[in-house]
Amino acid sequence: MLNLTRGNNPLFALGCLWQGVKMLTHPELRKYLLIPLFINMVLYTGAFVLGYHSVSALIHSFIPDWLSWLNWILWPLFFISFLVIGFFTFTLFANLIAAPYYSQLAAKTLQIISGGQIAKADLPWDKVFFGELRRVGYLLLRVLPLLLLFLIPAVNLIAPLLWAVFAAWGIAMEFLAYPLEERGLPFPEQKQFMKQTRWGVLSFGGLTGLGLTLPLVNLLIGQAAVIGATIYVHSLSENTSNNPKS
Repeated sequence: MLNLTRGNNPLFALGCLWQGVKMLTHPELRKYLLIPLFINMVLYTGAFVLGYHSVSALIHSFIPDWLSWLNWILWPLFFISFLVIGFFTFTLFANLIAAPYYSQLAAKTLQIISGGQIAKADLPWDKVFFGELRRVGYLLLRVLPLLLLFLIPAVNLIAPLLWAVFAAWGIAMEFLAYPLEERGLPFPEQKQFMKQTRWGVLSFGGLTGLGLTLPLVNLLIGQAAVIGATIYVHSLSENTSNNPKS
């Protein structure tokens, strides 16, 4: 059983994420951090370089010299767009690639904080695989309607807020999947868990999302979120300590 009342507490959820940040230096977890770190470095660097050169080419092609002063507006818009849209889409892509390593990180974290007392509850590989596809499909099907809100007059005033809430929800869904799968919960039950702890989940996903927009921080915040999510789920179990080992 899980203590869902505690899980719905934003301060508790944020505390678990902070515990995840502190556990990044745990000697038994270091080897599980390297490959996701490399994946994040390659993807974010590649996306930024590709986006930079693409925008630069478009500006030089379509903006005449006498309007070159617009560069002061267009470049900030590029960086803002990269942070708002890029971090979400590339996080999904990075998580798909790093999923096996994040699963190992969650399993090792659970072993450490439980003292090895909790055995891994393996889901069949097909349920894990199709669960990941359903999770990505669930998120992508909601991205386009939300982006279209930016084009509707008046409604576009609240579109950034709705996008921020959705991004927090989607990011939490991605990172909570690993410890919830460790407990043997398939995707439909993961969604039910999140609905019952929505305030804690949104707080966890919101702060993680903020970290994903910050250069350098975004290279390790994913690993910290996996660890923090594992602590969060484990701490909701009955008869477990509120102070995970670190």
